[in-house]
Amino acid sequence: MSAWAAYAAVAVAGLVCGSFLNAVIHRLPRGIGLGHPRRSFCPHCGRSLPWSENMPVFSWLLLRGRCAGCGAGISARYPLVELLTAVLFVWLWWMFPPWVAAAYMVLAALLVAGTFIDLEHMILPDSLTLGGAVAGVVLSVLVEGLQPGTTWEERLRSSLFGAGAGFAVLFAVVELGKLAFGRKRIELDAAEEFTVTGTADEPCLEFGDEKIALVEMFYRPTDVLEVHGADGESWRFTMDGMRRGDQRTDYAAAIGSRGVARALVIPREAMGFGDVKFMLTLGAFLGWPGALFSIAAGSIIGAVAGVAMLLAGKLESAGRIPFGPYLAAGALLWLAAGTAVVRMLFLR
Repeated sequence: MSAWAAYAAVAVAGLVCGSFLNAVIHRLPRGIGLGHPRRSFCPHCGRSLPWSENMPVFSWLLLRGRCAGCGAGISARYPLVELLTAVLFVWLWWMFPPWVAAAYMVLAALLVAGTFIDLEHMILPDSLTLGGAVAGVVLSVLVEGLQPGTTWEERLRSSLFGAGAGFAVLFAVVELGKLAFGRKRIELDAAEEFTVTGTADEPCLEFGDEKIALVEMFYRPTDVLEVHGADGESWRFTMDGMRRGDQRTDYAAAIGSRGVARALVIPREAMGFGDVKFMLTLGAFLGWPGALFSIAAGSIIGAVAGVAMLLAGKLESAGRIPFGPYLAAGALLWLAAGTAVVRMLFLR
């Protein structure tokens, strides 16, 4: 096979993989199985797509970005994911020996899927993070050159150590961030009545037309949301129920409770734990130098992006941004020039 034919085959493989990743990105966070239904479908009308409407990029262009059945618009994300995956596959094939490139293509697919899921849903599913870590360890053992070492035992140790180091460092960042920024006090302009509404499984705090879903406020069992009243009385809400003074009730009994709030103290995290588990994947594929580089580079890229969004009015000062895409960018930067950057900065 000629070099051009090989690149063409890799590009086609990237387009096909990107089409599959679109299914992963749409279905995984919604709890839809990848095999049920087996065929792709319109997310608006549910119509199954024939093969002629499921060709990567070309079908989207021929249909002008609309479903042939209901006419609803089809997001430009679909051809973008397919083209991005194809470009990454071709780039990796150009950068690395064939078997190493193939292994990194698996990583690239995980990075693309994780990035777009995190951007849309602010989550990184375990099937990607933990499954990706297993794939990274297995491929590190099987593919010589993915990790340092001439024997599979050496490569296994390097991959496991990389996964552990990446996880430990970002876990430490999360815990330190929780200690420093884990609580935020919000002063209300005026005392405002609130009511505990919803159900025992999905309780809410309702302030006028605004509702706060309590289950979305607790990231860990120790988290507490406090409501401070104008008269000095306080309410404490946890995963298990509500405490008012010395009296504690579960949410089934708390529904309908009323009070007057002057301030809220809400729990928060420096980042989601999915980002920490994502480091298992990056460390397993890249080893500890690549894992630490991904954290450092991702933090810088994320900080720059966050400031840019603040200046553009796209993000509130206390707004959350997904960190997974920036970790993915850091990992790709490591593959592109990480060792050269480290040498330039520290080994001059």
